[in-house]
Amino acid sequence: MLLTITTTHRPATDLGYLLHKHPDRVQQFRQSFGTSTVLYPEASEERCTALLTLDVDPVRLARSRKGTPDFGLAQYVNDRPYAASSLLGAALADVFSTARSGRCTSRQELADSAIPLEIGVPVLPCSDGADLAHRLFEPLGWEVEAVPIPLDEAFPEWGDSRYLRLTLRGTVRLADALNQLYVLLPVLDEAKHYWQGSDEVDKLLRSGGGWLSGHPEQDLVVHRYLGRRRALTRVALERLAELGDDTDEQVEPEAEEEVAQPEEERVGLNAQRHAAVLHVIKEAAATSVIDLGCGPGQLLQVLLDEPSFARVAGTDVSTRALAQAGRRLRLDRMGDRQRERLTLFQGALTYEDPRFAGYEAAVLMEVIEHVDPTRLDALERVVFGAARPGLVVVTTPNVEYNVLYAGLGGARHADHRFEWTREQFSAWAERVAVAYGYAARLDGIGAEDRVHGCPTQMAVFDRG
Repeated sequence: MLLTITTTHRPATDLGYLLHKHPDRVQQFRQSFGTSTVLYPEASEERCTALLTLDVDPVRLARSRKGTPDFGLAQYVNDRPYAASSLLGAALADVFSTARSGRCTSRQELADSAIPLEIGVPVLPCSDGADLAHRLFEPLGWEVEAVPIPLDEAFPEWGDSRYLRLTLRGTVRLADALNQLYVLLPVLDEAKHYWQGSDEVDKLLRSGGGWLSGHPEQDLVVHRYLGRRRALTRVALERLAELGDDTDEQVEPEAEEEVAQPEEERVGLNAQRHAAVLHVIKEAAATSVIDLGCGPGQLLQVLLDEPSFARVAGTDVSTRALAQAGRRLRLDRMGDRQRERLTLFQGALTYEDPRFAGYEAAVLMEVIEHVDPTRLDALERVVFGAARPGLVVVTTPNVEYNVLYAGLGGARHADHRFEWTREQFSAWAERVAVAYGYAARLDGIGAEDRVHGCPTQMAVFDRG
């Protein structure tokens, strides 16, 4: 089985830096079920293609499946060596692990950016047909070409097989593309080559954290990825609900007071964050505000509903998130006067950008915890040093509160690079305020626990 990744970003050979695989070399990687090979059939300034092949050893695969039923010859005679499946996803995850994390020391700005990509999977099992491939990939910003493969070209009357030839084209961040493939290949195949334990939820959220919570087929993806195991599916959907503003439900900790209220009176934590941030900005009488890391636009919608804001801007590193924000805000049907108030643009918060400046208030709501700790100083320089708004509002999870969430075995989101205690957040806020000439005050958002505090902590930086 094989997979190709092609870019026309110039210089296209930068793909080698992003994948951490040199275009001039053929590299092999041993898996428990076979051997992966990475090579570049073309590598020029204009166009570069990386090819990942997986040579599956049926004997090694059968021996690696400990604890699974014995299906006799089916363990050795099947389509696994030829059709893209969770085996290819596992190989991709191993071989391109650093690329999936979005890290590239020599080309970090490029790794943070969306680039033109074309991904090819010649043989993809999909018993539900081409429609499912469109439903899964198109909401992620891909142009999808899914062509059914006939059972036998010599006998067209036999009809099509359950396999597709899949081609994806789009302008997407490479790390996002790889993580989407890792999750969706086994979803399309609806099979896994290994037994799924409780850590599978963390794998799913780690790879799908940036896009799955807003996907229209979220339930189907989670259900199939987790092998239809109800307990795992419930935990995954609950964690996505707490972190994804696009979902209706919120994960509520067992001790949170909202649980004792009638269901119709409960206020989700996201709504409480929006209300708290809006109150702070209005209290400061700001007339222009920028949402730094706006995601799919939930807060932007709240800000636009407030007529006192003459200018509202949203920026995010993800072009897919910005497209979602555009759909949420109904840009295609927005009136001219409202449209003049709004600016949406793609940008990375760790690199100076003049478009970040010129706003009286800036918001980083549930953003800083997604930044590698080694890159936080760059974000601080960009926001507090270069953009330098009069008011900055920052919210982030309070890790002390996590013990109150049922079924939460780690961080609240698989993409969180850290989560701070109240003492750590206070120390960070004080250091930043002193360094950049702001006064900082701290507050909490959500129901307060006597021991663990509030689920969300907020810092308000005022330049006076």
